Amino acid sequence: MFVSPAYAQAAAGGGSFGALEQFLPLILIFVVFYFLLIRPQQKKMKQHKEMLGQLRRGDRVVTAGGIIGTINKLLNDTEVSVEIAEGVRVRVLRTTITEVMSKTEPVAGAKDDKAKDDKPEAEADKADK
Repeated sequence: MFVSPAYAQAAAGGGSFGALEQFLPLILIFVVFYFLLIRPQQKKMKQHKEMLGQLRRGDRVVTAGGIIGTINKLLNDTEVSVEIAEGVRVRVLRTTITEVMSKTEPVAGAKDDKAKDDKPEAEADKADK
């Protein structure tokens, strides 16, 4: 009586383009998040991992807790002994080292390489005589 009949309307043409229009804002948001948040964070993590891999004895480092010390000994892949005061050494996880303030030069490695190079030449000279 007082209610009029309702009829379904036909769907608009171009259904596949309409779906793309609906997801386009979500895709753009993901692209912006990737370039502004995800990618820089991945680069920072990669640089931190490289820094931790290049730690040497004698490097002056800062831990995540703000403690400044000198690397005394590399214990294993995950731990480092850091001297924070004269005669005071603490074991620290490598991942808690946030910054290397000053690096030491790899003096021992250079001598070993030179010694390895000299040995074959010396042996070759002995063989010629």
